[in-house]
Amino acid sequence: MSTTIPALGAGTFRLKGQDAYQSVEMALKLGYRHIDTAQIYGNEAEVGQAIADSQIPRSELFITTKIWTDNFAQADFLPSLKESLEKLQSDYVDLLLIHWPLKDESVPMVEYLTELKKAKDLGLTLHIGISNFTTAQMAQAIDILGEGEIFTNQVEVHPYLQNRAVIEFCQQHNMLVTAYMPFAYGDVLKDDVICAIAENHQATPAQVVLAWIIQQGYVTIPSSTKEKNLASNLEYSKVKLSEAEMKQIATLDRNHRLANPDFAPDWD
Repeated sequence: MSTTIPALGAGTFRLKGQDAYQSVEMALKLGYRHIDTAQIYGNEAEVGQAIADSQIPRSELFITTKIWTDNFAQADFLPSLKESLEKLQSDYVDLLLIHWPLKDESVPMVEYLTELKKAKDLGLTLHIGISNFTTAQMAQAIDILGEGEIFTNQVEVHPYLQNRAVIEFCQQHNMLVTAYMPFAYGDVLKDDVICAIAENHQATPAQVVLAWIIQQGYVTIPSSTKEKNLASNLEYSKVKLSEAEMKQIATLDRNHRLANPDFAPDWD
C-alpha cells in the first residue's frame, strides 16, 4: 500500500467518459502513480477501468476520491463510499476527502467527520482529509477528529490565489496542502512574470508553476487530456526556482478565486 503521496498527481475534474479514461490511461503510462477523482465528477468508473487496464499493482498507486455533500448523512456515507470503491475496482482508496463543508449544517460536521473516521477504521481508506475548508472549519474538524488525524486540506492554490491564511493553518497543524487548479484554467500560464521565469529556465510556464507549488511542500493535481501536457508536467522537477524567483511569484497573488459555487463557505 502506498503510504506516501506523490507530489504531482493526475486530476480528473471536468473529465467525462472516454476523456477521463484516456487521461488516466495516458497518465499511468507516462509514470503518474497518484490519481485524483470524486463522486461528483461522475467518472469514478472510467478512472477505475483505466487503472484496472493498466495492470499496475494496486500497491504502487495512490488513489483519492471525495464524498459528495448529498452523501454526508450517516445512512448514506459508507454505502456511497462502497459504491465508489466498486466503480474504482478497489477494496480501498489511499485518501478519502470530504469534498465541501456544509454551510448550513443540515448534516452536522460531527456526523460526517465521524463517518469519515469510521471509513478509515474499517480499512476502506488509508488516510482521511478535507477539501475547501476554511481556517475556522479546520479548527472545528480538529476539535472533532483530534490533532494529526487530517492528512490534507485540498484547496484552490495558484499564483493568483495563494490562500495564505489557510496554508499557514495547515502547516501549524501538520496538515498537507493539496493545491487544485494550479494553472487557474490557464490564466497564470500567460502571466508575464511566470513566462519570463520559464524562459530563464528553458521550461514551460506550467513547469514553473508546478515547481513553485511543490518547492513549497504542497501536492498538486493538474488535469489534462493531452499526452504532451501530461508528459511535460512531469518534467517540473528539472526546474529549481531561486529564492528571488519564488518571491517574484509570491507577489502575483490577487485573490483570483475560480472555484466559488453558491454553497461555498465564507472564505478566509
